[in-house]
Amino acid sequence: MSNRLKEVLEGQEHNYILPFLWQHGEEEYRIREEMARVHESGIGAVCIEARPHPDFLGPKWWSDLDIIMDEARQRGMKVWLLDDDHFPTGHAAGQVKQAPEEFHRKFLAERYIDTVGPAKGTSLLLDTLLMNGLRPTFSTVEYAKGSNKLISVVAVQRNPLDGALLRECMDLTELVTDGILYWDIPEGYWRVFVISENKDGGSIAQEDYLNPLVRDSVRILIDTVYETVYERYKSDFGSTFAGFFSDEPGFYNDKTTFDFQSRPGKKGVPLPWSNEVSSLLEQALGQDYCKHLHLLWQEDSEEYFKVVRYTYMNIVSKLYADNFCNQIGEWCRARGVEYIGHVLEDNNVHARLGPGPGHFFRSLWGQDMSGLDVVLWQIVPGFDELSFRNTSGETDSEFFHYGLAKLGVSLGHIDPKKQGRTMCEVYGAYGWTEGLKLMKWLTDHMLVRGVNYFVPHAFTQKAFPDPDCPPHMYAGGKNPQYRYYNHLNRYMNRISHLISGGRHVATAAVLYHAEAEWSGEAMYFHKPVKALMQHQIDCDVLPVDVLLEASSVKDNKLLVNQEDYECLIVPYSEALPESMIRGLGQFAEQGLEILFIQGLPSRSSEGSDASAELSWLADHPNVKLVSLDNLAQELIASGHYDVRVDQYQPYLRNYHYLHDGLEVFMFFNEHPYQTIDTRINLPIQGDVYAYDAYLNRMTRIKADRKDGRSTVQLVLSPYESILILHGADLDNCIAIPQQIAGAGLELSGEWTVSIANAEQYPNFKEWGNLAALTTMSRPDYLPRFSGTFRYETEFEWKESSVQAHIELGEVYETAEVWLNGEQAGVRICPPYRLEISGLLKKGINKLVIEVTNTLAKDQRDFLSSFAQQEPSGLIGPVTVRRITKT
Repeated sequence: MSNRLKEVLEGQEHNYILPFLWQHGEEEYRIREEMARVHESGIGAVCIEARPHPDFLGPKWWSDLDIIMDEARQRGMKVWLLDDDHFPTGHAAGQVKQAPEEFHRKFLAERYIDTVGPAKGTSLLLDTLLMNGLRPTFSTVEYAKGSNKLISVVAVQRNPLDGALLRECMDLTELVTDGILYWDIPEGYWRVFVISENKDGGSIAQEDYLNPLVRDSVRILIDTVYETVYERYKSDFGSTFAGFFSDEPGFYNDKTTFDFQSRPGKKGVPLPWSNEVSSLLEQALGQDYCKHLHLLWQEDSEEYFKVVRYTYMNIVSKLYADNFCNQIGEWCRARGVEYIGHVLEDNNVHARLGPGPGHFFRSLWGQDMSGLDVVLWQIVPGFDELSFRNTSGETDSEFFHYGLAKLGVSLGHIDPKKQGRTMCEVYGAYGWTEGLKLMKWLTDHMLVRGVNYFVPHAFTQKAFPDPDCPPHMYAGGKNPQYRYYNHLNRYMNRISHLISGGRHVATAAVLYHAEAEWSGEAMYFHKPVKALMQHQIDCDVLPVDVLLEASSVKDNKLLVNQEDYECLIVPYSEALPESMIRGLGQFAEQGLEILFIQGLPSRSSEGSDASAELSWLADHPNVKLVSLDNLAQELIASGHYDVRVDQYQPYLRNYHYLHDGLEVFMFFNEHPYQTIDTRINLPIQGDVYAYDAYLNRMTRIKADRKDGRSTVQLVLSPYESILILHGADLDNCIAIPQQIAGAGLELSGEWTVSIANAEQYPNFKEWGNLAALTTMSRPDYLPRFSGTFRYETEFEWKESSVQAHIELGEVYETAEVWLNGEQAGVRICPPYRLEISGLLKKGINKLVIEVTNTLAKDQRDFLSSFAQQEPSGLIGPVTVRRITKT
């Protein structure tokens, strides 16, 4: 038997949970109490959130952190620390403001003036133009925001018929004196572009943030926070103190802080800048590169703007990676701790500017885990295609459901330093509507894609109600579902343990689209991922850098780190880097099957002639051209699949993981209402077991064997997951037989209902009787009650001792059951089915069911207003059903 499975069955799995613990400067007893609440929830670590603390890095801060460290040492817990006083990371506790100007953020800005000639002796007031726009200055003149630098002044000829920019241009920078351009305008229409470097350009909310493109600017954060923490807790580094967490660092170059469309080509947006960017652009585009900077915002008739924009994005995303993430990661690893966190990925900004980092894989390569987050109703059951209205507008639901987690886990799989680890910040800012039921669904959504570390959002020490981004797990004892929270955590840790420390299995690799998007028209990577996922074909997303630098082809498979893929899928790309085009040719020649969706590129991103390579590639026998609609069928026909179902199941998710002597298949029904009932064919031969991670037990299941594969019947209720296991010596495990439900007795008697809120529990107050079960949140019942409903009834069972279970039907939302005074168990989500064998007796049986809803009924917070409110209580029908075991 695998050690991993043995550890799980014996309750010895590791901890994979590190929730945010918010600090506000509370009294010592509150800090110690909250640490106790975290620990008793089955959690072995915390991640300290400094944002609300009034004295970050001051005496009260260190006193509070000392208390947390003391509690952690006593309890054997780990401590992680968010690395700044503000959100997002980059403020460096206010120290950037005092740093020299060269360490501040800089931006490139564009303005233009339209002119017509011939006209001699003309002049243009450039300083006045820019002062009214971005308020830069020239020469020795200075304004409130500090001195600025003129980069270039370029005149570009326009087509007199439609005004389009032509290739003809003139560099007029040397003709500027004291902010005025003196120029004899030639014949024709000319647009004069003024490009300047300035400090006053990006989001006002991040005005005094470091420049992630400048190594010494990032060093301010390291010196201010990281070195100071190291000096105080050096002896704990690598033991109690586990590492640092960066929260959504990015460029933030747009005035609108969370504009997900911020990128070259967007009119009026200032672009991230540094001296090194200037030097690298000159190396890539030539000495006259300044003549083309306007193409970062404008389009020209010959489409050279696509080359300029690709070059710029390639440069700034690499500088961000090297100077920010890689530098911090190297500092941490040199001192025995780890560096984790995540960037902003929302609505495809992971490959853009604004709050984005330019390139998801580059931005997190220096960290020790891959990372992502799900907050603010970004992922909602059932909204995998249609958009969902949330606090920031409308979601790109396809990206959030089919792309987000795949980005994270792919990086975790392909970067050796990640060790297969992907962290997700989860549950945050969904409001009190979110209870354990939705948390379980979100957890499974992540687990079945390979996420194996979790940062729940959040524990807070502030007195209830804390309006800051609920739900809160304990909430000063006011959260009625807190007493059941450990059930979710144990479940999460068990599955995480079984999908860690081994190797993931995937059939296909999909090319990441960032470079293609920078270069022209491009298909999002998550489009093919969705097509594959809905047909149970697993894949990883691979960036150009990894394909070119860390991959090889052997036996017709693409090898990256511990992964191997049978084919490479290229989403439609108008252009790709010339090195990638050559690399694709080499892969095809080495035997790898490559599938281009909708067409091959027509050129290289750099603008070089790649027609010969592309023509050769198009004719290669290992290259196929497929439509997106036919992609999954093409892979199945070619044998590029791992598991197969006997009918189309677009909401069945799957994940395959290998350990020595153990294969793990996870399946999850992602549909919020429909049951999945299908036969699934697995690439294994031998005994097959189902593992219920919630109950921590195994069941031997029947499998039909043919041609070296096994087929099993899979029935999953909404919200239900299962792990199917195969391996050596599993028959030595304690495994119960498979259960088959038979005839049932639906309970139709009267119910006595009592209620208790979180503070009153378990002291109930009788509410009344119900002749028939119904929602307790109806207007004439208890629409504003949050807490626990206790249902009591009696029923007669006419048979002698039998094997049976009880089905509760609809429940909102956490249920605990007692039969004849003995506890039958707890369920936090569908299916609300509990085994009562040994508790059920012939004659009269007394049944007690406690159902706990969320605080949304009582609190009615703003974040909860974005979601439909579920009923409260036990809806049923409640059925006692005989079961047989095979």
